[in-house]
Amino acid sequence: MVNSATGVKQQVYFSFASYLSEAGFYVLCYDYRGIGDSKPDELRGFKGSMRDWGALDYKAVTGYLKTNFNGFETFVVGHSVGALILGMNTDSQDIDKFVFIGTQNAYVGNLDFKTQVMGALGFGLLQPVITRIMGYFPASYFSLGESLPSDASFDWRTLILHKKSTDRLLEKSKVDVSKQLNQRALVLWASDDAWLTKSGVDHLLDQTYPNLKPQYQILRPSESPKGVIGHVNFFRSYNKVLWERVLTYLKDDE
Repeated sequence: MVNSATGVKQQVYFSFASYLSEAGFYVLCYDYRGIGDSKPDELRGFKGSMRDWGALDYKAVTGYLKTNFNGFETFVVGHSVGALILGMNTDSQDIDKFVFIGTQNAYVGNLDFKTQVMGALGFGLLQPVITRIMGYFPASYFSLGESLPSDASFDWRTLILHKKSTDRLLEKSKVDVSKQLNQRALVLWASDDAWLTKSGVDHLLDQTYPNLKPQYQILRPSESPKGVIGHVNFFRSYNKVLWERVLTYLKDDE
């Protein structure tokens, strides 16, 4: 199954999902509440937090897999926030392997100076004012993906501005099994991802998921046919050559 990034519709992952399907995997993509096909007619005032994405939406999908694919090996590809919500669902303990793509503890202190300033100003001042005025966060206006429910927007703000980042959201969640997860995890990140740093990746694996068994791999723009990967473009069809890393890992029986 594919857990999407913040404000990224499931359709972005369809080419990647088709690639895995052609290799013999059943693949399930879905939208969190408030996003894409799970978006209400009126987003203003709609209730939907990142904690709901983990405790309710992700939980519903793992429940579906347990009912309909009992006995199968199960894998979760978590893109950005899609890996951060794993601890909010006890079913994560039953997943065989994880793939983390473009994910980290996103606290501004882990980012480069320019991004720190942008994050502090944007999420510290602009985002809360706009969200409270409009009743949702129009992220698409700022090229930050789909617009978000108010609660999800403020959870995103916590990830960026609170030093505990993901751990702070987990403290506010009804469930936290992050420290109990001990599976293997392929951890991929792109060197041209402006919103991610090695220190942020290390912080996530050291502090939030200390018992996972990570295998780290850096993706470099020179490996991309178009010379760009960034935060989302790993999943674009023109970067299909990069997907073999995931396929090889999922098929590895070690």
